[in-house]
Amino acid sequence: MCPHCRAFIDPKDRVCEYCGHDVGKPFARRPEALGSPRGLLGAAQSTTAILLMLNFAIFAATLILTYKVEGQMIGFGSINSDVLLAFGAKFGPRILRSGEWWRLVTAGFLHAGVFHILMNSWVLFDLGPRVEDIFGTARFLVIYLVSSMFGFLASMLWSPFTPSIGASAAACGLIGAMLAHARRSGNSVLWSAYMQWIILIAVIGFLPGFSIDNAAHFGGFGAGYALAYLAGTPRIVSPAESLWKVAAGFAVVITAASFLLAYQFLSRALGS
Repeated sequence: MCPHCRAFIDPKDRVCEYCGHDVGKPFARRPEALGSPRGLLGAAQSTTAILLMLNFAIFAATLILTYKVEGQMIGFGSINSDVLLAFGAKFGPRILRSGEWWRLVTAGFLHAGVFHILMNSWVLFDLGPRVEDIFGTARFLVIYLVSSMFGFLASMLWSPFTPSIGASAAACGLIGAMLAHARRSGNSVLWSAYMQWIILIAVIGFLPGFSIDNAAHFGGFGAGYALAYLAGTPRIVSPAESLWKVAAGFAVVITAASFLLAYQFLSRALGS
């Protein structure tokens, strides 16, 4: 994709046939990428890999604590509900009455079991690099983190007394971003492909026997679509690019602060 006009071009091209600008070398072949993880994985894949590793690291921690609490493994790598609550699951009374707003952030990095995290990781692994290739790293991080937070905000308003967790709210935000891009670019094939994704998620969400937080899914989807539609695709020279980098940095700081507060809460819970 041309970094200037965002048109799809041949990977071998060094000059964009649509806008005439020099597209330069692929990131992995640039000097600053040699020997770095980004050079091995690709620019977009490395950001997704970091998110995946964070999800799995937190899941491993909840699994270890579950084993300590239960004295054994439960189910197929299932996590104890009290452990999830201590790690920062969305729970309305704790957010509204105790002011634990950070749960709206941390909930998006928690999973209830092996199957849960594998399914969400598969979706993120597929969608993450695509969204970042189109929108750039800064927009991608904002879309991912804000979609997750708004998803759990919608969940809290819809079902405040039901705990909720998972990266699926953020994943639905990424689907919304792809649909927004398809709408803005007039790409009917892309629109059809990702519309099938969200319809399938909606159908599964309303099937009996599934414990799925539809409010979080639709909240994340709506936030992702709105952000991506307003953001558009990046340009190399644009004042807006600096603003998106600041927004991404702020989103990362908020996420880090949320985990710090969650750690303090967990420490108190374990101490008591």
